[in-house]
Amino acid sequence: MILSDLWCQYEADKRIQGFSPNTLKAYALQLKMLISELGDLDISDITLNMLKEYLA
Repeated sequence: MILSDLWCQYEADKRIQGFSPNTLKAYALQLKMLISELGDLDISDITLNMLKEYLA
């Protein structure tokens, strides 16, 4: 499953849990930045090292 598809499911779950719309917007922005850096990869292709490099 690619990151953008995963976000749709995650966001729906968090809405049900009562997360603030502003919190979800912040999460969406963070994911958008991650996707712009790494690409819209399959979740199984993302490694811990890739995330560490992104955060560095």
